[in-house]
Amino acid sequence: MINKIVLVIPNYNWSQGGEQGRSSNILWHFIPYNLCLLAAVLEQENRYEIKVIDALAENLSTEEFEQRIRDEKPDFVGISVLMDFYGYTGHLAAEIIKKIDPNIVTGLGGVHATANPGTNIMDQNYDYVMCGEGEEMLPQLIHYINGEKDELPKGVWVLDEEGKVKSGGHSDLITNLDQYPLPAYHLIDYSQYSMRAERKSLDGPAAYPYARILTSRGCPFNCCFCQVEKIAGRTFRPRSAENILKEIDWLVNTYGIKSLIFDDDNLLTDRKRAVEIFNGLKKYKLPWKMIATAAFLLDDELIELMRESGCVFVDIAVESGTDRVLHEIIHKPLKLEKAVAVTKKLREENIYVAANFIIGFPGETWEEIRETVRFAERLDADYIKLFNAVPLPDTRLYQMAKEQNALVENFDPGNVNWRNGMIETDEFTTRDMSILRVYEWDRINFSTLEKRKRTADMMGISVQELDEIRKNSRRTLEL
Repeated sequence: MINKIVLVIPNYNWSQGGEQGRSSNILWHFIPYNLCLLAAVLEQENRYEIKVIDALAENLSTEEFEQRIRDEKPDFVGISVLMDFYGYTGHLAAEIIKKIDPNIVTGLGGVHATANPGTNIMDQNYDYVMCGEGEEMLPQLIHYINGEKDELPKGVWVLDEEGKVKSGGHSDLITNLDQYPLPAYHLIDYSQYSMRAERKSLDGPAAYPYARILTSRGCPFNCCFCQVEKIAGRTFRPRSAENILKEIDWLVNTYGIKSLIFDDDNLLTDRKRAVEIFNGLKKYKLPWKMIATAAFLLDDELIELMRESGCVFVDIAVESGTDRVLHEIIHKPLKLEKAVAVTKKLREENIYVAANFIIGFPGETWEEIRETVRFAERLDADYIKLFNAVPLPDTRLYQMAKEQNALVENFDPGNVNWRNGMIETDEFTTRDMSILRVYEWDRINFSTLEKRKRTADMMGISVQELDEIRKNSRRTLEL
């Protein structure tokens, strides 16, 4: 019988430093919202003892992780892995757990599991792999293991008695996100997340303690490089404004938060809902930031309301500076003149604006890449980010790169190189992209002392510290 459940985030640094490694190379600063939401759902049954172990936040070594599992003596361990690049750490965590006691039931969930259920279930240290959203699937799986349900829930993958993969498909998409409780942050030391952010970045907290908010799932748009369609579907599934403001009120009153970060890409997709949220935020007077914003959904009235409600930073997704690449390759419904107008208005409202661009698509010419850089400079945002196109599995970008024989030799989605990219064509190499990306990023963003000061202030560091970051970025190029 499953009575004690432990939900785990492995230490992703294990991938960086080897099995016993405990380096601090990975500086993600995310709050384990999804695990705590799953825990809250399970707690509603009033029958399980539940613990959360975030080995990344605690920077546990493999030995320390093993001891924590021994101390907890769980019946079931659910492991969540963020992306393919960290997949090794999930396998290692499961191996450690099975070494302690082969009778401990293990399940893998998260983005990595959803993107690769068939390959992950071949690891016999995983008893189950969960493909899709877990709020309904995980409780049903526990009921199945306990003999209270006759069939495996949809989305759960297993190996049959002959060692063949038994596909559970993808779990059904949850349409009513308001039905779930607030995340069980009482199971973690919340201050360990809300009072620190090791990675110094523009989209870091504006003040401490802070909270991160997810307001929706799924994306109705169809950008070629994005895995969201595979993971969460193309149906936009929002939480209501009332539900979101209830969570913010709880965070303010329970944890004393002083700033917010909205993490999802679709805060603006339902304009009426966005207006309700922004109006509701006014009373809290919290500075807030918005990540990966759809520029084509912004307008002057909305931007003014955002500023009134406390917005201090917006990261707009532009992606390309050429219409052909934007519409024929990426399939993003954005007009470049709209990006210019939105950027100008955001700056007029004293909202710091960063703009994201992606270069190095299969079929993109060198001149089009240069045009994107020229447009990024002409846009006159406070900051531009230049990313290499990365062909993640189950994306149209991956399919295009494969069809055009543009994947680098020995391409491995589990070892993605975000700095250099993993696409090469007759037009460019990964070396070309690495050099161009870093030096143009440096040239455009730090051309004046005024720009450097404004960016350093947004990052919460000195100009001298910013200059060190620039220097390290240039000197760690992999050529």
